[in-house]
Amino acid sequence: MSKFLVVDDEPADLALLEQLLRRQGHDVVTARTGAEGVELAARHCPDVVLLDILLPDRSGLEVYGQIREVDGKVPIVFVTASGSSTTAIEAMRLGALDYLTKPLNVAEVKRVIERALEVRRMSSSPVTVDPPQSEPEDGDVIIGRSPPMQQVYKAIGMVASQDVTVLIRGESGTGKELVARALYQFSKRAEGPFLAVNCAAIPETLLESELFGHEKGAFTGAVARKSGLFEIADGGTLFIDELGELAPALQAKLLRVLEDGHL
Repeated sequence: MSKFLVVDDEPADLALLEQLLRRQGHDVVTARTGAEGVELAARHCPDVVLLDILLPDRSGLEVYGQIREVDGKVPIVFVTASGSSTTAIEAMRLGALDYLTKPLNVAEVKRVIERALEVRRMSSSPVTVDPPQSEPEDGDVIIGRSPPMQQVYKAIGMVASQDVTVLIRGESGTGKELVARALYQFSKRAEGPFLAVNCAAIPETLLESELFGHEKGAFTGAVARKSGLFEIADGGTLFIDELGELAPALQAKLLRVLEDGHL
């Protein structure tokens, strides 16, 4: 069970989000002003924050920055009455996980909630490297004391401090994601988000939009701007799993982003 903070001054939207989250078994605290939202964020340490952009006492963007000072890793999802709102786009640029448009679509809200919880789990769950067996550990563990594993630990330590792209190779089930998370947690980007995408699990037609995002009207059905994972993970780490499953054309686009360092 996770804890959510919902900040919205519209009673109907606040009630809808609270009811939906409680039905999924989550704890929910609510606020109708920015000041109250910041206070509750500090008091309750929520796992996810749903934040309205237009609040009666201050801008949602201002509240976003204040909550970030309380918890730099908490996923924050903005709620806006306009899909073309420039403030919503600015929020995404600053590092919000996603934004929802009003009137709220229940299926879309559930999708974003699931994604936010996964981001929180992966950012918060520690990865321990070969702990002594007498000391129980929370989270996931990389186990191994053989010479090859020692080389892996050394490589993680050397690479984690650098701002570079890392290629992690290994058979399925050998712990590539654990290594990626260890690199993230020991890096200078540990205060940012950790996002993961499995290329084999997303249809080719949707994967490009998932990675790079799209603008409103870019294609049929693009009714609003969508930030891609590269943009959302800015300041943190993006783990791209099953890279070999990408279509050659998409691999070329990915290579250009990795080489140039910008979208």
